[in-house]
Amino acid sequence: MVSILLLGSLQLFAAATLDEARKVELRGLTDRLKYQTGKIALRDGIAAIHLPDGFRYLDPAGSETLLVGIWGNPPAESKLLGVIVPAKFDPLADESWCVVLDYQEDGYVKDHDAETINYDKLLKEMKEGTREASEERVKSGYSAIELVGWAAAPRYDKQNHKFHWAKELKFEGGEENTLNYNLRVLGRHGILVLNAVARMSQLAEIEKAAPEILGMVEFSEGHRYADYNASTDKLATYGLAALVAGGIAAKTGLLKGLFIAILAFKKFILIGIFAVVAFFKKVLGARGQSR
Repeated sequence: MVSILLLGSLQLFAAATLDEARKVELRGLTDRLKYQTGKIALRDGIAAIHLPDGFRYLDPAGSETLLVGIWGNPPAESKLLGVIVPAKFDPLADESWCVVLDYQEDGYVKDHDAETINYDKLLKEMKEGTREASEERVKSGYSAIELVGWAAAPRYDKQNHKFHWAKELKFEGGEENTLNYNLRVLGRHGILVLNAVARMSQLAEIEKAAPEILGMVEFSEGHRYADYNASTDKLATYGLAALVAGGIAAKTGLLKGLFIAILAFKKFILIGIFAVVAFFKKVLGARGQSR
């Protein structure tokens, strides 16, 4: 009995030591992050971020350190543009959140359907597609997922061609539902994709910050939505409805979602890129095609 208790104590001690060592390692990575302020050029100058005092930026290398090295995420299939974080951001803090930036050069997305989209109907179809996708996730060894509903209904700024919406997702076994907050900036040749990494309990904070975040990211002259040339430029194969449904994610093969683990607090969060394949095919066939 004594030997069993001793073995158990040694195992607990070893686990605690490993946990402390990991925390030290994570803090070391955190301390090496180099944040930038001011104006940040993106993708060889096609766009820029004008950071106000309340936000900072991590370049692609720093973003990989954060997302992969610190938060334990699998490496992205392509290099991200970077990450926007609040000025007092601490990767190991329970209340931390960030916005991941990417660019998808899928062409010019027509916004002619902006005022005619039935978002209630769209949500119903997305829920059905999510159930089908969830079955495939489970077969692949991932947890089941449910689209609970809009955390924030889609809103499109037709004057500035900026779009944002949020979904509430429930993962089997999760203690708290996941916030899937999406921000998009439409351009001449593609879309700037911004995805907030946060928990549902942080919805109010993200909602408050969303207009400011959208306002700080702009395409450069020559790459703006208004610069589109119908005779020379590529037209995207989907519209705004498919964009909300996850068109970009489906095209890039992110079928299972990308998870972030803030290990120090055993908190799992979904990066705001999620696709429902069955629904996306339906959208492309029914109303996602630009004509």
